[in-house]
Parts: sequence; C-alpha cells; structure tokens
Amino acid sequence: MQLSIEPLIYIAIFAAVYLIIGGIYVLVFGKSIKLNNRVNRRLALMEKGQSRDDVMAQLRKEMSQHDKAKSIPLYSLLAEKAQKANLAFTPGMLIGVMVFVVFLSFVLLTVFTAAGGPIRILMSLAIGIGGVYFWVNKKAKERLSLMEEQLPDAIELMVRSLRVGHPLNSAIAIVSKEVADPLGSEMGFIADEAAYGRDVPEALRALAERVGLQDLRFLAVAVAIQQKSGGNLAEILEGLSKVVRARFKLFRKVKAITAEARWSGVFLSAFPVLAAVGINVMKPDYYSEVKETAYFIPAAAVVVVFLIVNVIFMRMMVNIKV
Repeated sequence: MQLSIEPLIYIAIFAAVYLIIGGIYVLVFGKSIKLNNRVNRRLALMEKGQSRDDVMAQLRKEMSQHDKAKSIPLYSLLAEKAQKANLAFTPGMLIGVMVFVVFLSFVLLTVFTAAGGPIRILMSLAIGIGGVYFWVNKKAKERLSLMEEQLPDAIELMVRSLRVGHPLNSAIAIVSKEVADPLGSEMGFIADEAAYGRDVPEALRALAERVGLQDLRFLAVAVAIQQKSGGNLAEILEGLSKVVRARFKLFRKVKAITAEARWSGVFLSAFPVLAAVGINVMKPDYYSEVKETAYFIPAAAVVVVFLIVNVIFMRMMVNIKV
C-alpha cells in the first residue's frame, strides 16, 4: 500500500501560516494589542507620553481605516471583518501579510510536496488568503464576544456613577478607565469625542453600527430618548443592564442547548472531506479505475454541491437569534 501524505502537508502548512499571522501581529504591535489587557490600549498609549489628542487621532484612524478600504480589490473580502476586529494592521499591511504568506506557502509546498506548478500556485493562494481570512474572522468574533460580555458590567458602572452625581460624560470616562479592552478603549474614545462636543448618543450609535452589536444599539437609543424626553437615566440604564444580562444568559443557554446539534453538523460536514483525505493517504490509487471516466468529474461536482448545501442548512438550523 502506497501512502501519500500530501493532504496532511497541506493542513500543516495552513496551520503554520495561521500561527505565523498571529505572530507577526504581536511582533509588530506588541502584547498591548491583545484583547482584555488589564490596562486598555488607550490608557497604555497615554502612559507612554502621548497626548489625548494624539491618542484620539490614532484610534480614530484605526477605527475607520478598514471601512475606507472596502474598494481595494481582494481586501474588500476582509474589510468588514477587519473593521469589527479593529485590527491595528493597516489595509496595506494586511495585504502585505497576505502576499507574504502566499509566497511562504508556495515555498513550503515546493519544498515538501511534489505537486505541479499550477497546483502549488492555486494551493498557496487558497492557503494564504484563507489563513488571513480565518485569522481576521477569529479576531472579530473574539472581540465582539468580549464586548458583549463586558457591556452589562459597563452599564452597571455607569448607573453607579450617575447615582452618585456624575454626568453622563464623566460616567463614560470612568468606564473607560475601569474596563479592559475592547470596550474600555471604545468608551474612552467616546468620552474624548464628547469632551470635544460630539453628541454622546450619536457617538454610541456610530460605535454600534461599526461593530454591529444590538445591545449597543439599545444603549444608544436609551440615552438618546432620555436626552430628548427626560427622565432618570440611571433607572433607564439599570433596566437596560438587566435586559442585556438576561439576553446574554439566554444566548449562552441556547448555545449550550444547541451544542450537540452544532457539533453534529460540524462532524457531518467534515467527515466526507476527512474520509477523502484518509482514502488518498492510505490508497492514492483508489479512484484510478474510475477517474478517467466521463462521469467522474460530474459526480464529484454533485458531491461538492451537496456538501456545500449541507453546510449551509446545518448552519441555518443551529443559528438561533436571541
């Protein structure tokens, strides 16, 4: 029996590329760029001696750079995810990283596999672009998940600050000092904008639209309604905090209940691919008698289509909105 380890090499190269992207990010920007640091990034920049104006300008540039770069070819696939992840990578740097990992993948495929030139080019493009996309998507999910988890505590801190007599701008500034990233720096940026005259509900609404969190939209609407119609903002935010926390708990409960179904979907979607890889590793000539027939390519295309449909429907079945 002849063994072919090329599929495993492809997987190993993809994993190596994925880890290299994260290593480059930390190497360029340092550990302070990581989420949920004890001192959020805004305060860390100020501690280095930068003025509030300089920090505000830098954070604004990072927040908007990916939105303005959606027209760049190829990068448009990553723009929305990169904006939600609030990557410190500029669009040019991220494209440069993509080009580098594509080239690195091609070199590794040349060294460790015997695939032909066109196959190596296609696989290096798939591994490089796919690795960057999955890394950016993971960063976006991690950031939004942390922000959702921090929001109820941040609102409760605002409630306590309002009850002791602080105005809303000061309450937001207190949150920016006490809460870790990612919400800490975002609230600090809003506090800085409010100090320069921007409307707080408008700033909160802009943040909610940029990250796409429904709970932040609730916060922006609550503050806007209170400013227009009056009322006790502390009581309004206390009720909102309870709603957000209950919604977060319900989401976690739904996630736990659907865990078995989600993993079943992952297994059913991945098993045919893993089986094909295993067959190719253990017996590369398994399909040699049929792959030259006229029906092999159409049959393989039908299988791929059904696999894609299976992934879509499995995802729809367990994607429960809360």
